[in-house]
Amino acid sequence: MTTVPMMPETSLWANRKCLIICATVAIANMQYGLDSAAIGSLQAMPGFLEVFGYKDPSQPAGYAIEGTFQRLIGSLLTLGAFISSLVAGAFAHFFGRKVALWLACVLNAIACIIQISTTNKVAVYIGRLILGLANGFLVTFSNIYAPAHLRAVMVALFSEWVNIGSIIGAAVTNATKSRLDKASYQIPLGTLFIVPAFLALGLFLVPESPRYLLYKGKTEAARRSLKTLRGESLSSEAFELEWVEMVKGIEEEKQAARTIGPLDMFKGTELRRTLLCYGIIATQTGAGSWFMISYSTYFMIVAGLSVDDAFKFSVVNTCLGFIGVNFGMYLMRHVMGRRTVLMTGAVAQGCAMLGMAVSATVAYGTLSARNCVIAFIALYQFSYNAFVGDATYPTATEMVSTRLRSWSVGSAISLGYFLAWLTGFCSPYFINPEDLNWGAKYAYIWAGSNLCCLVFFYLCVPETKGRTLEEIDELFNNRVSVRNFKTFQTTIIAEAFKDVKTSVGRSENRLAIAEHFNQP
Repeated sequence: MTTVPMMPETSLWANRKCLIICATVAIANMQYGLDSAAIGSLQAMPGFLEVFGYKDPSQPAGYAIEGTFQRLIGSLLTLGAFISSLVAGAFAHFFGRKVALWLACVLNAIACIIQISTTNKVAVYIGRLILGLANGFLVTFSNIYAPAHLRAVMVALFSEWVNIGSIIGAAVTNATKSRLDKASYQIPLGTLFIVPAFLALGLFLVPESPRYLLYKGKTEAARRSLKTLRGESLSSEAFELEWVEMVKGIEEEKQAARTIGPLDMFKGTELRRTLLCYGIIATQTGAGSWFMISYSTYFMIVAGLSVDDAFKFSVVNTCLGFIGVNFGMYLMRHVMGRRTVLMTGAVAQGCAMLGMAVSATVAYGTLSARNCVIAFIALYQFSYNAFVGDATYPTATEMVSTRLRSWSVGSAISLGYFLAWLTGFCSPYFINPEDLNWGAKYAYIWAGSNLCCLVFFYLCVPETKGRTLEEIDELFNNRVSVRNFKTFQTTIIAEAFKDVKTSVGRSENRLAIAEHFNQP
């Protein structure tokens, strides 16, 4: 019986150089956490509301915010991200991801300057839109493709940096919340300069994706890039095996399709892959994360907490989210597959949302209901970051083919931002006292949404843990069902192994002949 060779598994320490490079690029996602913490908290900050809101003695903070302004400052960011991620595929095809990230850093700085320096609402809207354009590129291009057995850990750095940004943002807003001058919100907005400054410098040390370079026909540059990422963690034979497998996979894709364009995402087996990627990214919104990220602090104040307590609980919740991220990364690496993590998350998140809604229904306006809201928000923050928040990006990026990754992931993230914009635009209608004033009962909608996510994960999402990107391409090309995805025997690694052995054999023969003719 022939043993099928497997790609070698190496430790995090052996891959430390690759991990540092991935972490450097993944810092782009920190901006998302910083901004979410800042904007979500500013809406409940007296200093900010004195400039952009109006006095209302009936509210705990003594101020209120207009529903239209509240909707636009949240939704314009996601609208900008929707636009930029929609064109990300075309941009990457011509210029590459590093140029896209540098452009995002410039736009980010411009947006921050506008928001800090103005008291005009229209200027704030423009700044939010530009920041959204930058964030769309940051999220789309912030992943470098890691070895199969470490991909979940490295792509999950997205959640790691988001939570670090959220913790920093929450801590800064908590420190400035009591100020009644413009600095109360200008200082938190100033933290948005952190990411463009560090990322712009760090990109000088980061190689371009080896798969992208191969597709552009830059073979030597692609090999150098892979050597930078993986060379020190593998033996020479294991490195050759990974290189040959990558080359073979891309050659087969080029033979199967002569063009690389957005319409290819919806042809043949690519349609299934595209829809899976779209669906997985959409479950981030379906989980209720955008609602919680944007409005949790404001939501707790509306539920009856004091401004001081609401900000303190926001800091605690972001720390719980950070713990959840690391817990989820451990689960994905050592305990569960992607699919199981996603289904577990849908159940935990749905229960947290349901508990929040039921407590508000049964004991509305009481101390018990308020405490339940606080507890279930904390449980949700931990659960989302540990499961769906951790696993969606690794899983979604694995669903699509290498040649269409920029198009597919970019358009999927664009869809995710559109759904986030829709959530940010509509949520105030449900929770704002000027409108429906549902309060925590709004969570009923998200409990049902998490149930739909669970059904999708179970019926449609295959298990990809431990598979290389080239193996996943082979599985989809063979139209393997969700049920058989985990156990199906692929052939591409075995073929690459044969090619490496043949190449080594030829080199040994050439050496023997040379030694024969050089004999005295």
